Amino acid sequence: MKIVLSSNPYRDKGLRVALEARRILEHAGAKTVMCLPFQPKKGDRLDLPRHVALSVLEQELPTTDLLICFGGDGTILHAARDATLHGIPILGVNTGSVGFMAELERSELPLLAPLAHGMYTIEERMMLDVKVLRGEKVVSQDLALNDAVISKGSMARVAEMEVLADRVKVTSITGDGIIVATPTGSTAYSMSAGGPIVEPTSKSIIVTPVCAHQLAARAMVLAPERVVTVQLPRGNRKYLYLSVDGGKAVRLTGGDRVEIAQAERCTQLIRLADRSFYQVINQKLGGLTP
Repeated sequence: MKIVLSSNPYRDKGLRVALEARRILEHAGAKTVMCLPFQPKKGDRLDLPRHVALSVLEQELPTTDLLICFGGDGTILHAARDATLHGIPILGVNTGSVGFMAELERSELPLLAPLAHGMYTIEERMMLDVKVLRGEKVVSQDLALNDAVISKGSMARVAEMEVLADRVKVTSITGDGIIVATPTGSTAYSMSAGGPIVEPTSKSIIVTPVCAHQLAARAMVLAPERVVTVQLPRGNRKYLYLSVDGGKAVRLTGGDRVEIAQAERCTQLIRLADRSFYQVINQKLGGLTP
């Protein structure tokens, strides 16, 4: 069993949590490889142990069995696309703040030992295929585990867009933007914008307006087979921005359209702790009731 340990050095100082996990896993018989989830920012002074050999995540993924991420939800989201493309299950260990997607807290590292013997379950999470089209040309394509957010950016002006499902108009939005989320992403930005909480193992597409300037604007839950299109008005001189899972923004211009559909692949999350979705909500989000 080969397990890649990918630790966010900004969250896991000195990679201490990852090194403790390596000790537990290797004692249980697993082979481990240490990687960073991303290239550190130029000029940053990181507390990295000199005696630890660090490999490159992209080179290790094709030959690994499991990926363990140490950090917050952003670290898991960053890894989800590449791990999913290689069919590799992910387990998150929270070294951040909320860590809603993480399976374990840093105090629960001994629970990792059964991984060395393949003793775990897998929970599949729906993903979204997100394309930006300019005319008939695809200018950008990405996978989202959480959401695709179309917003007006930092400029204080109103965004205008039309939302279609299977090419049939659903609504027009005037406001700060729109969030198209998976059930996994329903407890992230979508929830903060007033969207519904949806069980993460279900399959649906959640469309949530952000600060809409319309009394009738409401969040909607669509069937997973729908193709959601967000269309910018032609001739619109205002730029909007698309961000997939909080990643680098893609600038959109008048006439562009964003097509969002259920992806063919699912993210595989490893489950070890016997906790229900509702227990996690109560623990990390303060519960569904006051």
